[in-house]
Amino acid sequence: MSNTYKMTIAGLERELPICPLNDKIDIAAFVMFSDVELTVAAAEQLLKKSPYFDVILTAESKGIPLGYEMARQSGKPYVVARKSVKLYMTDPIAVTVKSITTAAEQTLYLSQEKVEMLRDKKVLIVDDVISTGESLNALEKLATEAGGDITGKSAVLAEGDAADRKDIIFLEKLPLFFK
Repeated sequence: MSNTYKMTIAGLERELPICPLNDKIDIAAFVMFSDVELTVAAAEQLLKKSPYFDVILTAESKGIPLGYEMARQSGKPYVVARKSVKLYMTDPIAVTVKSITTAAEQTLYLSQEKVEMLRDKKVLIVDDVISTGESLNALEKLATEAGGDITGKSAVLAEGDAADRKDIIFLEKLPLFFK
């Protein structure tokens, strides 16, 4: 097996580095940071597949470039669920998540100002990759707790079994590499 996995995403060819997840599985690392061309193209393609929404919700940090670009192209606002409470956040709500790519359990937060942006709105959840679905579940809980109506859940890539889900929108399947 080579050290990279070549795939086409939103019409653009990329080579993703293969990284060990554990002693049984490797994953192809997809990182949109710094890849403006891919971020713009993926946002355009996901918007074409997305249902109507009023606001985008994404998680800090890898979903931010995609959430921003989808907001820019659609003219709709976006909200970022933060990984820590910031000084300016008032009365935040929180949910805990255990992601496949992060060693420790994390908590995602929304300030009351961001909760108000979601309340009674149609919410499109956006992320870079959906794998185990844990980050997605946390965003769903935050949106629901904030009083938002989730109209869609989208990602650039669906990894492993996530590609079999019928409740998500994605552009390409990303395989797992079993040792």
